[in-house]
Amino acid sequence: MTRTKIFARAGLAALAALLLVSAAGAEDDPRFKESARLYDTYCAQCHGVNRNGKGVNTVGLSVQPKDHTDTAGMSSIPREEMAGAIRNGGASVNKSALMPPWSSVFSDRQIDQMVDYLIHVCKCSKSE
Repeated sequence: MTRTKIFARAGLAALAALLLVSAAGAEDDPRFKESARLYDTYCAQCHGVNRNGKGVNTVGLSVQPKDHTDTAGMSSIPREEMAGAIRNGGASVNKSALMPPWSSVFSDRQIDQMVDYLIHVCKCSKSE
């Protein structure tokens, strides 16, 4: 491998790492630290590191994941529906069956905190 290719690959890797750190580090509020980490681990593949519904797993999906930064769209979703989608999967709230249930991964407390986090991410007018 040439020196130029090595530097190019190193540069791309550094940029990717910077983007991940920027998205994860954007949440300075300690209330959301755990939820941001869980989101990065379990949700970002579909909902994106920028929380905009453009994750790496979305190629070829018939239904695109929810853009959690969409204030208007997220504001129209009741808190209970958000929790239900996380807990029991998208189909349980008449959304995409491609969203899996997370109740076997997240505790009830973590699900409630994730809903608070999503409300924070979308800058919705709901009380946090």
